[in-house]
Amino acid sequence: MAAVRKKLLRSFSGCLKKGVGEEEKRIKIRLMLIMGYLGAVIGAGFASGQEIVQFFVNYGSFGLKGSILAAVLFAVCGGLLLYTAHSRQVANYQSILAYLLGNQAGQYIDFLLAIFLFLGISTMLSASGAVFYEHLYLPKSLGIFLAYISVVIMLLTGKKGLILSYNILVPLKLSLLLGITIYVAFFMADIQVPSYALQLCPTEQRYWPISSLLYVAYNFSLAMVVLSEYQSLSSMRSGIAGAIWGGAVLGSLVILTFLTLRKFLPEVMHYEVPMLYVAGQISLTAKHIYTIVLWLGILTTAIANAYGFAQRFASFTGISYGPCLLLCMTLALPVSMQSFSGLVSKVYPLFGILGIIIMAALFWKSGQDIAKHLYYNIKQLVNRFREV
Repeated sequence: MAAVRKKLLRSFSGCLKKGVGEEEKRIKIRLMLIMGYLGAVIGAGFASGQEIVQFFVNYGSFGLKGSILAAVLFAVCGGLLLYTAHSRQVANYQSILAYLLGNQAGQYIDFLLAIFLFLGISTMLSASGAVFYEHLYLPKSLGIFLAYISVVIMLLTGKKGLILSYNILVPLKLSLLLGITIYVAFFMADIQVPSYALQLCPTEQRYWPISSLLYVAYNFSLAMVVLSEYQSLSSMRSGIAGAIWGGAVLGSLVILTFLTLRKFLPEVMHYEVPMLYVAGQISLTAKHIYTIVLWLGILTTAIANAYGFAQRFASFTGISYGPCLLLCMTLALPVSMQSFSGLVSKVYPLFGILGIIIMAALFWKSGQDIAKHLYYNIKQLVNRFREV
């Protein structure tokens, strides 16, 4: 009897450990997806605060509605993307584009996206140079070179390097960003002048939903490149949950940053890097810390762009991934010597157009697929009731 009891206890203990292990694995995968989503989107534009000013703060009180809409869209789009990747068993963005838009149209969009990924590498390298020159008072070339070396080192091992770099850099960036935005949003008094701030807002405030949609669209087109890589590492349930949570966390950061910047109207309207101005209102130390946040944001976006383009270039040319990565990064150097603000004004709007096309196709295709599954399940349920 004692032997039977021991056997049952061992069996129960083994099942318990297995259950705990599986749950830990699911949590780990979801956290990895969250880090991937945040790492791809929170780049120079977000961390600087300039994106939030342009797309949300400019719309005054309607900007809060816009940021909430962006949070919902980020979560829904992330979940639908992982649903599509798992249901079609694809683990790269090229296959997803082919499914969403068809082979021919998918190839055109893929080609354009590859160009924008390359330009995105140059833009982030240029942003790194701008941070070093404007805020650290060091040579621009040093900032570009350090970003170049960091990206190459982190991505030499391919997907493994991409995920590892995000698991290290994104939590650090996120903790610093949250610390400053939460403190300013909830613990600092407003200094804005309401009447003056109102005059700075666009007269056509009714366009806040379009602004929010454009913001999500061009960011999601880059996030798609990274998120699709997680399909092979996750189950459908964990993948979808992780992507939804990632979008929700990202959207929450948009809302927090909006609340932070709104407190410093109209001053933030006059700065290229509004969040550095806000951090400087706390202390000089906070400003220096936020400079690190900004540079980490640049680095993680550069990693996403470089990985996506090098992978595509290797597939197209037949050259192995490592040499392609070095070649792509080196070719991006001459363009990175251009003005950061000039590159952003040219590259980002076109990225947004691509993003809208991709998002529309994603909603249409996944909506059809989900509707078919619902119809089938309802039909099966009705048939069972009839049999009873």
